[in-house]
Amino acid sequence: MDKTNALFERWFHEQNIERLLIISIGVFLTLLFSYYLKKVISRRVVDADNKYRSRKAVNIVSYALIVSVVLFVFSDKLGNIGIALGLAGAGIAFALQEVITSVAGWISIMTSNSIKIGQRIKVGQIIGDIIDIGVFKTTIMELGDWVEGDLYNGRITQLANSFVFKEPLQNYSADYPFLWDEITIPIRTESDFNRARKVFEEVANEVCGAYSEKSKVVWTQMTNKYRIEDADVQPLVTLTFDENWITFTIRYVVDYKKRRSTKDKLYTRFLEEIRKFDNIIMIATSSLEVSNVVIPNDTSDSPKDI
Repeated sequence: MDKTNALFERWFHEQNIERLLIISIGVFLTLLFSYYLKKVISRRVVDADNKYRSRKAVNIVSYALIVSVVLFVFSDKLGNIGIALGLAGAGIAFALQEVITSVAGWISIMTSNSIKIGQRIKVGQIIGDIIDIGVFKTTIMELGDWVEGDLYNGRITQLANSFVFKEPLQNYSADYPFLWDEITIPIRTESDFNRARKVFEEVANEVCGAYSEKSKVVWTQMTNKYRIEDADVQPLVTLTFDENWITFTIRYVVDYKKRRSTKDKLYTRFLEEIRKFDNIIMIATSSLEVSNVVIPNDTSDSPKDI
């Protein structure tokens, strides 16, 4: 029994065991503190964006504390392993270059605020809303692909944060959360095009006028920040024609998240107004002309359809 106690006491006081115990206690206390702090944040913070950022900050601080505990416990060993780390550094950097670049990308995102949670971006061929920004990866809820329009397709994609250095980043909702969109409407050449222009302008202002006013304020702020000209954000109706029909193009500003629903409202209102002007504004349709032609070499006297 005495030998067992002595062996246990010697094992317990062995230097490496002491260090492991100190690290275990430090990690446990850090995780416990982090758990209760995140619970407090969930109860006290109402805004979803602030809550997300606060919980992320707690996680980062917890990781930093754990690393600090480990470094503190093994501080007397750091001098001895400095040479080994220096020799292995080049190999580690090469093997983990994607990881290192992703961390650098995360630092760039956090310090520059180039993208934020909730913004809509396009990276390569992927379009979606950002739902999470981690140290290594950014998570996106995808739009489009097999789904028409700016609608979620249900697929969640994770991108390594290195994309900020490797891919062109297109942000739909950073400084200017509006988009320009267009609708084309063909009408028959015998239609009253002046009346049609007036009707289309009235409908466009009715549906998109509020977006124009909001976007005008934001655009003014952008002209103070960037070297950019003052754009016309009011709905614009333009006309072209050829031998087939007259084509009106309605250009308007819309919220980047309401592009499809706004287009639906516009089409609905256009049809409602066009019906009020029967035989005055007529939608053009494609037509095929079939001629009755007589073939000269044919011995038959009756013409044949071609």
